Amino acid sequence: MKLTTTGRKVTLKQNFLDRANQKLAKLDKFFSDEATAQVTVTVEKDWQTVEVTVRDKGFVARAEKNAPAMEEALDAAVDVLTKQIVKNRRRLETRLYKPAFEEYAGAAEEEAYSVVREKHFYVKPISVEEAILEMNLVGHSFFLFRNVDTDEINVVYRRKNGSYGLLVAKE
Repeated sequence: MKLTTTGRKVTLKQNFLDRANQKLAKLDKFFSDEATAQVTVTVEKDWQTVEVTVRDKGFVARAEKNAPAMEEALDAAVDVLTKQIVKNRRRLETRLYKPAFEEYAGAAEEEAYSVVREKHFYVKPISVEEAILEMNLVGHSFFLFRNVDTDEINVVYRRKNGSYGLLVAKE
């Protein structure tokens, strides 16, 4: 797996880079040799956030954890990724490396996905700012709309830190 690291407001030391390589090497058994991992470390005052994103064959797995030390956050994020992959092993076996899942045969069973509600509504052309306003007015954490500037279907969403994100589909 090819590893790329980024430090925001911090210069990453070699011992952290070695630790990241060591931790992510444990996930190699699930992915092909072409897999890429991106580790981003953000330092805010006395709190540090580590985000780990692994991409392989159109599959994306992501985990983000906060801790007082970046090493602790890295360990927690890799643990979350491993749990996500193992929990969904049956669905992922066809996309990832099958034999890697054999050792987890006795692990907890994954839950079935079920759609409990289907909602239909008209998507009107509005600006991103108007979409954020409407999302806040209905009290949701996301809002689907047609972008008046691009004429594409987009989604705005509220991030954990209170800021907003925009999802734009790519082909």
